Amino acid sequence: MSEHIDNSKFRKAKLKELILKLHEGESEEGVRQELLVSLSNIPYGEVVEVEQELISEGLPEEEVLKLCDAHSAVLEGRVDLSAAKTIPEGHPVDVMLEENKVLKRVAGNVLSQLNALKYVKEEHFEETVLQLKAGFNQLVDVDKHYQRKEYLLFPYLEKIGVTGPPKVMWGKHDEIRELLKGSIEILHTPDLTKDDLIASAELVLIPAARGVVEMTVKEEEILFPMAMDALADGDWYQIRKQSVEIGFCLYDPPTEWTPDGMEAENINEAQKEGGNIQLPSGGFTAEELLAILNTVPVDMTFVDRNDKVKYFTQGTERIFQRNRAILNRDVRHCHPPASAHIVDKILEDFKSGKQDRAPFWINLGGKFIHIEYFALRNEKGEYLGTLEVSQNLTEYRALEGEQRILSYK
Repeated sequence: MSEHIDNSKFRKAKLKELILKLHEGESEEGVRQELLVSLSNIPYGEVVEVEQELISEGLPEEEVLKLCDAHSAVLEGRVDLSAAKTIPEGHPVDVMLEENKVLKRVAGNVLSQLNALKYVKEEHFEETVLQLKAGFNQLVDVDKHYQRKEYLLFPYLEKIGVTGPPKVMWGKHDEIRELLKGSIEILHTPDLTKDDLIASAELVLIPAARGVVEMTVKEEEILFPMAMDALADGDWYQIRKQSVEIGFCLYDPPTEWTPDGMEAENINEAQKEGGNIQLPSGGFTAEELLAILNTVPVDMTFVDRNDKVKYFTQGTERIFQRNRAILNRDVRHCHPPASAHIVDKILEDFKSGKQDRAPFWINLGGKFIHIEYFALRNEKGEYLGTLEVSQNLTEYRALEGEQRILSYK
């Protein structure tokens, strides 16, 4: 036991020394070589402890933030995960790992496109920009992944005294958010040229995509294994229950994890206990309201006043597929990049009061589909959001004559 303690003390002291060398300006490659010589692997928990100690000893959080990428690069592949716990399917960490798989795939495609920009012919440039817009529209969805960490996971870690690493990681989240926002703005620049995009890619777009990928490494090698050790099943259950309020990132969990010995919460039963919802013209229970919304022969999606998708009906025959990954997502990012400016125009007209509805109709797979957007306003005329209503009118258009109620059999 004493040998293990001594080894742990030695590893942490050496790791702290190496991180401080980065702080003093030594190259990442030089420090990495010294790490390879002096330390084979470092248990993930010790990395967290060293970060915490550096902050406690007076190294400013902003300095640790600057060093975060450097020491993560030095440590990549050298963190010992052999003692990490098995993660059950549907557990909040399992969900984040699945989200990471999608994020890494999307970011990888984006980076490949950006690295090949100089070879893109002028006649294909516009299509490349559209593809990049689509990729970055997906990457900005990482905000929900980060919010679940910041508002659900980090508070539980802070309760048990783990404060430094979450603050550092939150700072990295904000850096990545700004890079992604800048990337979207660049891709929407009017008359964007190939040369301008290549120059901007090196400064903003490539760092943004790399930042997303590098954060997944920090999570998977350090944060998640440490959090699995530190938090109880009851903590994780509370995190899981509250996750849907923030939403999921490019992934809709097919199962919901419940700890052993804890009875699964039936959402519909909880709704039944919610009592009546009383409106001016009558009322119903939450269960009845849910049945009404999922029975009417239309698809409905509600977008709030901040342009975030907040709700969609779950009827048996949906026209356009929806999953919970779109919840709390900016509605512009739920549409193809080529039509995003139309969505912007509709929202702008609804908010200004210029329009109250916007109807469209299309032929889709032999079906005649009617789609209409409605501005929702309160009694004072204030904008509350937008309701999208889609309906398959194929059978209705073919009706002839009459079918009265007395003909019902």
